[in-house]
Amino acid sequence: MSTTDDNDDQCGGGGDEETSNKAECTTCDQNNVDNITEGLDSIAILNDVSTCANCGKEGNSSDMNTCNKCNMVKYCNAACKKKHRTKHKKKCDRRVAELYDEKLFKEVEPEECPICLLPLPVHEALTITESCCGKRICIGCIVAMKMSEGDKDMCPFCRTPQDTTKKEEIERIQKLMDKGNAMAFTILGGCYISRELGLPQDYQKANDLYQKGGELGCAEAYYNLGISYYHGRGVERDVKKAQHYYELATMGGHVVARYKLGCIEGQAGNHYRALNHMIIAARAGDDNSLDIVKQVFTQGGITKDGYADILRAYHKRQKEMRSEERDKAVSLLRR
Repeated sequence: MSTTDDNDDQCGGGGDEETSNKAECTTCDQNNVDNITEGLDSIAILNDVSTCANCGKEGNSSDMNTCNKCNMVKYCNAACKKKHRTKHKKKCDRRVAELYDEKLFKEVEPEECPICLLPLPVHEALTITESCCGKRICIGCIVAMKMSEGDKDMCPFCRTPQDTTKKEEIERIQKLMDKGNAMAFTILGGCYISRELGLPQDYQKANDLYQKGGELGCAEAYYNLGISYYHGRGVERDVKKAQHYYELATMGGHVVARYKLGCIEGQAGNHYRALNHMIIAARAGDDNSLDIVKQVFTQGGITKDGYADILRAYHKRQKEMRSEERDKAVSLLRR
């Protein structure tokens, strides 16, 4: 009993002093944190100093003039930037090319069907872009909807009945274009190529629409524009321009454009770049690219482990793109 009382007295008697000490310690800790933070801020400010690549003058990085192509060097003013241009040009061009290739050879995630959420097939022939909502849908979901709805002809995504006249179809496409839908420009461009919807064949008009669709972010539009320049369709044949538009389409995730790009690089003797394109396209599920990769492997251009890794990626993507509905749709198309 006495022991308990003694303990209680000790705890109670020293309570105020202990609380006071804790408060002082907390204050000291906070002061230490503030001092350290202030010191770090000062270091950051001191470290944010750059040297002019031309005259060597130091200055605050945020106030200096940066090379807007490579972002590697800074200048104290525009005059120094202009004076140093000839000395910097080679390094700048090399760095710009490196940055471009990093983007070009980056594997892009595939676009998904908005209904089944599976990666869309590699080839556009197995997809349809609806003019009512502008959604690109896999043929499996389109056939599945028709079968479940008693062969009703409507959009699987927004359930809008399909158009009954060519005029209505063009009006729908035009509405999508007015809203800035990139794919709508591509659809209409294709109609001018194939004379669909009663439109006259006009390659120049089609290419103008493809250009606009590409600028709005449609990789397929750039791919079609690349085809036009490669084959001289409505324009003078220009392989370099075709390659440029294939590259833009490739960076947008167009797998077939990457295959075409690989073919152009191979024909130009750039075998390393060509093979890299074929490998990336094969990993994305493209059959033609895989065939070329297989040939290179048999000739000893790819190691056994490297080829096995590519093959695993190919089969994985093929499995991701496959569904029972898509298999049924393909079998119906082959009849």
